[in-house]
Amino acid sequence: MNIETNLWLIRHAPVDGPKGVIHGPDAPADLGDEAALAALKARLPQGAFAICSPARRTRQTAAALGLTAAENAAFREQDFGAWTGRRHNDLAAELGDAYQAFWRSPANNRPPGGESFVDQIARAKQGLATLPAGDAVLVVHSGTIRAVLAIALDLQPGNALRFVIDPLSLTRIDRLADGWRVVAVNQKP
Repeated sequence: MNIETNLWLIRHAPVDGPKGVIHGPDAPADLGDEAALAALKARLPQGAFAICSPARRTRQTAAALGLTAAENAAFREQDFGAWTGRRHNDLAAELGDAYQAFWRSPANNRPPGGESFVDQIARAKQGLATLPAGDAVLVVHSGTIRAVLAIALDLQPGNALRFVIDPLSLTRIDRLADGWRVVAVNQKP
């Protein structure tokens, strides 16, 4: 019996919207890089179990990759609460030191009405427990991929935030019977 799960973690395509904004779940994907999408699609295993977060940009990216992905809220991006939809510059000007204090310990702090990265890790861990053995393609967010890396590598949450996870990048992690194996992080198509 195969108990190994091979995770193919894909960060969604870039957001089709203004820069410097904490985008909400309805922000659309910019699917204009057809070459990158085709190259990424060619690397994915055929017939794999596919999951995406409920966010519009992950659903659109999964569809562009030819995946029929089930939505799973355990893999959504960190909830930034009242800050969602706002520009970082505006928040810094309005909140001053309070906004800066959040970013001094972003793994543990929660924005007003939101969740911390630690909360996101716990949620992702619950989602991972539901995945079947075999190949699983997850079209998700940079924070979700960092959360899975924190779990796989047993990292302190703040250390996992150091990973760069670019749009349309592939991170490969295997869940083995007795631990984890990290195959690749942030590979470009």
